[in-house]
Amino acid sequence: MTDVPDDIDDEAFGISDRLVADVMSAVETGQSVYVDALLDPLHPADIAHLIELIDSRQRRDLLSVWKGGMDGDVLSELDEKLREEVIESLAPDEFADAVRELETDDVVDLVEYLDEEQQEAALDALDAGDRVAVEQALSYPEESAGRHMQSELVRAPDHWTVGEAIDFLRSDDVDLPDQFYHVILVDPRLKAVGYVTLGRLLSSRRDVPLSDIVEDTFRTFHVNQDVEEVAQAINHYHMITAPVVDDDDRIVGVITIDDAMAFLEEEAEEDILRLAGVGEGSLSDRVIATTRQRFPWLAVNLVTAIFASLVISMFEDTISGFVALAVLMPIVASMGGNAGTQSLTVAVRALATRDLTGANVWRVIRREALVGLVNGMIFAVVMGIVSAVWFGTLMLGVVIAVAMVINMVVAGLAGTMVPVLLERGGVDPALASGAFVTTVTDVIGFFAFLGLASAWLL
Repeated sequence: MTDVPDDIDDEAFGISDRLVADVMSAVETGQSVYVDALLDPLHPADIAHLIELIDSRQRRDLLSVWKGGMDGDVLSELDEKLREEVIESLAPDEFADAVRELETDDVVDLVEYLDEEQQEAALDALDAGDRVAVEQALSYPEESAGRHMQSELVRAPDHWTVGEAIDFLRSDDVDLPDQFYHVILVDPRLKAVGYVTLGRLLSSRRDVPLSDIVEDTFRTFHVNQDVEEVAQAINHYHMITAPVVDDDDRIVGVITIDDAMAFLEEEAEEDILRLAGVGEGSLSDRVIATTRQRFPWLAVNLVTAIFASLVISMFEDTISGFVALAVLMPIVASMGGNAGTQSLTVAVRALATRDLTGANVWRVIRREALVGLVNGMIFAVVMGIVSAVWFGTLMLGVVIAVAMVINMVVAGLAGTMVPVLLERGGVDPALASGAFVTTVTDVIGFFAFLGLASAWLL
């Protein structure tokens, strides 16, 4: 058998191109033992990354050679659009073994988008208690805390001492989660009343009541509360664990900081992709799927471009009488578009993080308008001088200077107001703002530039 290469861990993050090539070479020659030797030392996230890098045929070949290697951690790290394809390639017993290794929140994340047959196969692999917990989580709304919580947690009566809690944790009868950060204190009705960190628990004397060492950051979240709000609260209050309660305030699960940060990262990535009009696509998507995702917003962009062209057509005589206008028009539109995109990006991200609210929206709008005014005046002077020297006409420089100031101010206003208005109208601002802001800056820019030229140059 070929020796395992020395550079398996030669990168601080991710995997090397050489490792991918070595794995696929071993797959093509059917060396299953060598494939195991290459993949077993890797972190599940790196194995998932490798699977995402190769194409569909290579994935099928890899899974046929790497028998029994796929585990639940790798499946949970995979892009959700690839999971179904990978699961279909697994033998039923392989899939069942993989699912059993996961905590309930990871199982929910794994099965919620599978078809009914695959979902039932995953649930059948769980023991009775875990199956009930997963089915309960799936019954909550998709973006709720209840859907994303894990049911594995550690509870203790609020009247216990540190010694009683430690003895309980060490008991053979207790099935502890693989990872947990708090012991949650409950009253006799199982209502969460506080929590204690493991650090405080282990550093306190045995006779200290648990109620004396509870954390000040304790707060609970309802199962139907938006999970994004919970994740932002965890980030804002520097929490490690967010207890989730039902209608009777009884503790039913927790959302931990690692899951919250992963969710916020995913939301930020989605916002970036939507701002570019590419939806939630990934590099593993097929051509048809990618085309379908991008086509609607390209169509919207075509309509807005036609609308801007109609504005230009209103000034055909002006342009034909002063050809220099056609040369300078793209500059006005481009500067306004870029300024609008800057304001738009800031506003969309601020809305997503709840930093932009009704309390400060007008202050932010005024700020963006003033920024547009200042930048507009600076670039107006530059372009005014350039245009006057370039074409030998002072008034042309004045026209483009004034038009640029107008468009930059409008860009700052539109870049902030459009996403705010869309959000209040129930539309995702990251998805729809770009087309509207571009239309506004193009139309206003062309109209101001050509309208001023008609009035002052002809």
